[in-house]
Amino acid sequence: MGELRVPVEGGELVGEVAGEGPPLLLLHGGPGLADYTAGLAAELGRDWTVARYTQRGTEPSVIEGDVTVAGHVADVISVLEHLGWERPVLAGHSWGGHLALHVLGRHADRFAGGVVLDPLGGVGDGGRAPFEAALMSRLPDANRPRFEELVALEEELGVLGAEEDREALGLLWPAYFPDPASAPPMPEIGMSTRGSEMFASQAESLPSLEPLLRALEVPVLFVHGSASPMPVSASADTAAVVPDATLRVLDGAGHFLWMDRPGAVVDEVAAWVSRSASAR
Repeated sequence: MGELRVPVEGGELVGEVAGEGPPLLLLHGGPGLADYTAGLAAELGRDWTVARYTQRGTEPSVIEGDVTVAGHVADVISVLEHLGWERPVLAGHSWGGHLALHVLGRHADRFAGGVVLDPLGGVGDGGRAPFEAALMSRLPDANRPRFEELVALEEELGVLGAEEDREALGLLWPAYFPDPASAPPMPEIGMSTRGSEMFASQAESLPSLEPLLRALEVPVLFVHGSASPMPVSASADTAAVVPDATLRVLDGAGHFLWMDRPGAVVDEVAAWVSRSASAR
């Protein structure tokens, strides 16, 4: 238990292992963010031994190397092999949930199942267009002028620096919550300078995902916030093509489910495990 350091090409993936129980590997969102899932991992740790790490391209993990979807999938398997875990549950939030679907689609035999939390989906555009529209509609008026300046700067330069990226996320942060006016402060989150590469690969690889999901042979739990800017259809449409999928919608929860409904994700996972066991 404690610090996790996984040797990979070019350096290390850095994270943490904590909790008690069967193994669960947790993937954070982004892409291009450092791991922000400490609160969620602490909740899950009551029932699970949880491993989490910052994905390649963002400090404190290795910056160099392959940050495509394929590269991130390979890194997940490297983490799994380093831990020596056999058939853990693979969980992910937002982009991490989307990445988990890619991993499961290619390596289902390595996992007992998946838990996908408020993800970008795997069907159509994954819900990206309505998600972006919802974020813009929720953006506080006071934050809009500076946010639009940063968007224009990114369009001019092609990429923002890490500090400008962090500022933009901070301005947008309240829009992820059901009531932007009462959103909690944004935690300190590290940012990558390679986020644009990751987003480009995410978009390029999306069409390949649905066929993999239709052939998926492990159970997947989708948990989505009813008040998230990510449309519930992102999970519902994806769950519809997964042969053994369960969809649960948390009333009143936004994108960061565990912040809006503490304990609810853990309860949903425990109930899903119980139902899966009784169905065997």
